[in-house]
Amino acid sequence: MNLLKARKAKKRRKPPFTRQNAKNCYKVGFMWRKPRGRKSKLRRHKKNRGYWPHPGYGSPAETRYLHPSGLQEIMVSNANELAKIDSNKQAARISSTVGKKKRIEIQKKAEEMKIRILNVKKFEEK
Repeated sequence: MNLLKARKAKKRRKPPFTRQNAKNCYKVGFMWRKPRGRKSKLRRHKKNRGYWPHPGYGSPAETRYLHPSGLQEIMVSNANELAKIDSNKQAARISSTVGKKKRIEIQKKAEEMKIRILNVKKFEEK
């Protein structure tokens, strides 16, 4: 759990990586794109031109791809796939393509096996 706290602290310090000229050209959008212009000030790392993503901003390798709870996410699309999950280290995430009937079945089986589901949906029983 200490590593998860370290990851959270590191993410707090991470600056926003915005696309060059995003605040001036609203059509461009803010999603990061590498500046490739010949005279680009951001590409040449001039002062006060924005932040550039580097490996140093990354979270610790042990915590990458983990849920904030500290469990590894495993995608599940049917009830049989729950058998492969270790409830101490892993949690299930039901695929978005699964329908209501199968979802209820998966949720019931996970409850019996004491496996945590990250995207539980509650349905009214008739």
